[in-house]
Amino acid sequence: MDIIRNPFSPGAGAPPPELAGRSDVLERSRVLMARVAQHRAEKSMILIGLRGVGKTVLLNEMERQARNEGYYPILVEAVEKSSLGKLLAQPIRKALFDLDTVKGAGDKVRRGLIALRNFLGTVKFSFGEFGLDLEPVPGVADSGNIESDIPDLLIALAEAALERRRLIVLLVDEIQYFSEDELSALIVAMHKIQQKQLPLVLIGAGLPILPRLAGDSKSYAERLFDFPQVGPLPEREAFVALQNPVRQEQAEFTQDALDYIYHCTQGFPYFLQEWGYQSWNQAETSPIGLEVVQDASASVMKRLDDNFFRVRVDRCTPGEKRFLRGMAESEEEEVRQKDVAELLSMNATSLSPTRSNLIKKGMIYSPHYGVLSFTVPLFGDFLRRNIPLARD
Repeated sequence: MDIIRNPFSPGAGAPPPELAGRSDVLERSRVLMARVAQHRAEKSMILIGLRGVGKTVLLNEMERQARNEGYYPILVEAVEKSSLGKLLAQPIRKALFDLDTVKGAGDKVRRGLIALRNFLGTVKFSFGEFGLDLEPVPGVADSGNIESDIPDLLIALAEAALERRRLIVLLVDEIQYFSEDELSALIVAMHKIQQKQLPLVLIGAGLPILPRLAGDSKSYAERLFDFPQVGPLPEREAFVALQNPVRQEQAEFTQDALDYIYHCTQGFPYFLQEWGYQSWNQAETSPIGLEVVQDASASVMKRLDDNFFRVRVDRCTPGEKRFLRGMAESEEEEVRQKDVAELLSMNATSLSPTRSNLIKKGMIYSPHYGVLSFTVPLFGDFLRRNIPLARD
């Protein structure tokens, strides 16, 4: 098979050749944007799911969706220990300048620029000479309290957009990396914006801990946001994601090959792309059969171990790796913390700091009280293959 014509594209956030099984959530985002653009009340949306389910791909598609509808999308990605203020400052600056070029510019854009200038002073972040010609307006985004200043800034942006008859679509990836205060500020901002029926909508994405984090931050968060779950693809959609791309290249998988890939990947989109990519490269002719995908599996597992899995475990301390390996020993999707402690011959309470650090790093989450799961699919298999279990 021609490697250059390989239709699959494994990679972080890389768009798959066939975005199968996601039409419902894309339709929800389309309706959300259209309703808010018409000043109708609608909950904003935060996609939740494990690593590798395609949340970033969906945000990128929603950005394209917004742009095609004539809205103004702002796409940002939080990273560990990132600052919400500094993350938003540059794209908000660009949005305000873009709105300022629209014919018939008025006071709201200027007020937004003043709010941004005030805000930059509180976060010690500068764009050189930006804003020096603007008269300051005390009391707007200048308190130094992020729960007050972020809402002021986003409201000023939304009011400028209203003046220009534009909808701002704020797309934020990896929301769980924000601090408690920053998440609270974002929730407060969206609460006020919804009350004022301003044209700004938030579409976020992150790990399954987000509904609890949002609820702990502000009790009314569940009334502001929907939390659609993005999970692995059902068998039928997984087959579509594999078969349609190769058929466009005048090839196909046999049914037993598809069954085998689905068994290995459990329907997770990122893994489907890896198995499809390596199987195509391994095949000499079409159809791509079971023996080919079985032979390709060794290459797939090496790529996953060296890249997808190892880069995550390398961020962990020896104690954290030991905790993760203890979790993996059960081979269950959910494991009780007290069982991990017993396996490692440790007191459950003494493991709590390690557990908290791993949650902050986005390695694990707690689906229920006292229960833990990996945020990365098939991560337990990787740990059992590569890290020996250490007991005291």
